[in-house]
Amino acid sequence: MAKGVHRTDKERMRSLFTDIILSLIIASLCILGINSLKSNNNQPIAETETPAAPVYKFGFNLDQFHLESMTIKPNQFLSDILPYNGIDFKTISELEQKSKDTYSIRRFRAGKDLTIVKSDPCGKAECLVYEPNQFTYVVYDLRDSITVKEVEKPFTVCEETLSGVLETTLWDAMSASSLPMALISNMEDALGWSVDFPRAQKGDQFKLVYDMKYIDGEPVAVGNLKGAYYKNDKEHYALHFENEKYSGFYDLEGRATKRDFLKSPVKFSYISSRYNLRRFHPILKRRRPHYGTDYAAAKNSPISAVADGTVEIASYTKANGNYVKLRHDSQIQTQYLHMTKFAKGIKRGTRVKQGETIGYVGKTGLATGYHVCFRFWKNGKQVDHTRMNFPPPKPMDKDDLPAFFSKKKEILDIINTIPDPVIQTVKSDTTLHSSKLLTSTDLFNPMTNSPSLK
Repeated sequence: MAKGVHRTDKERMRSLFTDIILSLIIASLCILGINSLKSNNNQPIAETETPAAPVYKFGFNLDQFHLESMTIKPNQFLSDILPYNGIDFKTISELEQKSKDTYSIRRFRAGKDLTIVKSDPCGKAECLVYEPNQFTYVVYDLRDSITVKEVEKPFTVCEETLSGVLETTLWDAMSASSLPMALISNMEDALGWSVDFPRAQKGDQFKLVYDMKYIDGEPVAVGNLKGAYYKNDKEHYALHFENEKYSGFYDLEGRATKRDFLKSPVKFSYISSRYNLRRFHPILKRRRPHYGTDYAAAKNSPISAVADGTVEIASYTKANGNYVKLRHDSQIQTQYLHMTKFAKGIKRGTRVKQGETIGYVGKTGLATGYHVCFRFWKNGKQVDHTRMNFPPPKPMDKDDLPAFFSKKKEILDIINTIPDPVIQTVKSDTTLHSSKLLTSTDLFNPMTNSPSLK
């Protein structure tokens, strides 16, 4: 018999058992590996943190510079402040000389903000930042050679709307509400030739479309008025339009809202006494014709010429107090009584423009309170100017009307979306609705004609 290898049943069983054990061990290791991979996949991958963007103020990185802000006190000067911040008097003198052409440190005023910039909080001042107004700041760099730079703050312009209804008079509404004075002034400028604002009455309504300027999210100034609507016994519109030939406010037909004569000589006023041939005089205590219209206003409110003209009289009498009389043409003269004083340069022969200040509201002469008595002369006779109608100007050229009508539609579409104000029985004198219409746009151009909010 040939030789061979012969295994017993016992040996075969032992080999099979060994193979099974090894298979189980390998399978277990595979399962553990898969679960480990799954566990690792479920764990979040560590992310690299993105460093926060640096914060700047006045162009200085606040991570690198220390800023100390203060408000200048009355009778406080740089010579009182800078020596305590490591700046000697020689440097202060040099700063005074080099700041003359940009913004002199001699123009610093009490109540304004001054910021001292340092690299080391305990070190000496390296720069100064002075804020003369809410729109600009001036950087005085004291490092190396002294330099001075005036910077305009970036601002945002939002187109906004406002509507209101008077419950007493425009004067009371303006005094009691939070309306910016500049916005009311702009409305009077736009509609002052067709609406007699001192005669505004309860129930009169207005709607405005205008720009508001923001710096750091805070409103700082009323911008351009784009459209105005006022409703009393009639509906009045003033829509701003500008091209190469025209610029100003126009009515719905494309006629300029500006007329030859303003309705009244004082803004923010109300009529305290009308033209009345049988008025009982409050001082003389007897009936005496009142040939003018009294506009009550705050002391020293500017009095404006209602039309272009020439000063005939700028004088004082016991009855009129300080008064000015203007001649506008061969037929018409106007007179302004009871001024505290005349405007600079107002004297006989002076030429004045419509809207130019000729004096200030007072109570000189026979007057019981602050007002201007406005008198209107036609052909040598005093007449009630509130009853006079002046012809409107001609519309703009036909070639320009299509562009105007396109702009008119744009503004009217906004005005018509403004909710009508509703009269409410409350103590406040006006009910207002205000909203932002458009996404704000960042502008970095120099600002012009930016009236203050106050």
